[in-house]
Amino acid sequence: MNTTHGLRRALQIKPDGLATVYGERRRSWREVGERVARLAAGLRALGAEPGDRVAVLSLNSDRYLELFLATAWAGTVIVPLNTRWSPLENEDALRDCRANVLVVDKAFAATGAALAKALPELKLVYADDGDVPDGMESYEALISRSEPIPDAMRQAADLAGIFYTGGTTGRSKGVMLSHGNLMANALNALGEGLFPGTATYLHAAPMFHLANGAAMYSLLLSGGANVMVQAFTPDGVMAVVQKERVTDVLLVPTMIQMLVDHPALGSHDMSSLKNVVYGASPISEAVLDRATKALPKAQFTQAYGMTELSPIATLLHWNEHIGEGRAKGRHRAAGRATLGCEVRIVDADDKPVGFGTVGEIVVRGDNVMMGYWERPEETARAVIDGWMHTGDGGYMDEHGFVFVVDRVKDMIISGGENVYSVEVENAVAQHPAVAQCAVIGIPDEHWGERVHAVVVTRADAQVSAAELIEFCKTLIAGYKCPRSVEVRASPLPLSGAGKILKRELRAPFWDNRERRVS
Repeated sequence: MNTTHGLRRALQIKPDGLATVYGERRRSWREVGERVARLAAGLRALGAEPGDRVAVLSLNSDRYLELFLATAWAGTVIVPLNTRWSPLENEDALRDCRANVLVVDKAFAATGAALAKALPELKLVYADDGDVPDGMESYEALISRSEPIPDAMRQAADLAGIFYTGGTTGRSKGVMLSHGNLMANALNALGEGLFPGTATYLHAAPMFHLANGAAMYSLLLSGGANVMVQAFTPDGVMAVVQKERVTDVLLVPTMIQMLVDHPALGSHDMSSLKNVVYGASPISEAVLDRATKALPKAQFTQAYGMTELSPIATLLHWNEHIGEGRAKGRHRAAGRATLGCEVRIVDADDKPVGFGTVGEIVVRGDNVMMGYWERPEETARAVIDGWMHTGDGGYMDEHGFVFVVDRVKDMIISGGENVYSVEVENAVAQHPAVAQCAVIGIPDEHWGERVHAVVVTRADAQVSAAELIEFCKTLIAGYKCPRSVEVRASPLPLSGAGKILKRELRAPFWDNRERRVS
């Protein structure tokens, strides 16, 4: 199977069925199929050959979904870029994967033009309404002037996409996912009852993010309808759910909190919403309670995983959030291994540990990534004998429920986005006033975790928290920057080997909590 299988199936069994909705624009599978085959031809005409990388920097839209399909139809590899990254971070990713085409929308047209100046071989495609900026190809013109081409029929082992994720060494890594990886995950989710062909799914989470991709690829297999909003806002989501009678959505806990706490929620008809899948970070019990009360007809399911797993490893179904499951504390779990996955808890020597013993969560299955783009050493460290080492610490109970309690990797999850401490530390340390720094995650009621920097200044220098935060914004994405800074006069605590003892810095914030992640 490949990622265009679902489109071919939809064209056969429901060509006139609703495929995409974006604003007032509605398209059937027949229309989408025609556009995809023509767009694939247009990409090939721009010089994107099978195996070449086609990058996308855009807010959500129906065209974004067409690009996921058209790149595969053309035999090329999609590279969704993070809309929250700085231009320098996205330039680094483009250089790393050597993309030869970049598709941008209106929101990122200026960024795209700047990237093309830095990367002269990069061809730009404008995928939005209105006038096409100078130096860019028109997305719609590519479609209209190209004759449809046959599906390239990529094989399961072929590379489908490169999805960039934060790097522990300060540079992002390109996670290589094959057609087989993505379809294995999609089938696993469908087998668990998620995202069926009867669903009207709302793409509210960013479409560059594989959390949303988990739903999208399942919907592309099942033939469900895809409704898009440009970006998440509570007002926008409420309006679209009411108008389009949305049944399914995937949100991160921060989005759920913003939605259910919004004063206008009661004035919108949300009764069509049947399934809310959440992931990317744990949800607090208080937010979960408010959400189930505010959306009484919706069933909440937690998905735990990572980009390297295409991305789902475990699921905590709705029935474990309530009743007997809740009474047993299972609502605090990340769920059990999903169909097609095996999950273990292992010690430092990769030996399985007993029930209730904390170790590293590792996962095996057809959804495990091909590897990191051109980083064989890091791939070898992450995937050992087929087991993906998640970097998360947790334990499993005797019924197979996995509980995440800590992170082995030095990573913070803020608002559903991964932030690697080393990357932030590399930015903070570039300030001339900084002699020593450490970045940790601390609890935050709104974001789950907050990026917090502890800084020691040079003897002859001074710097304020606000200055450091603004300085970091020139180097890394805003969501990665410290939200709070503690400036110390005394050196940071060190181990015997000279490493900063982050556990001592974290302790005051995390004491008296049952888990050290939030």
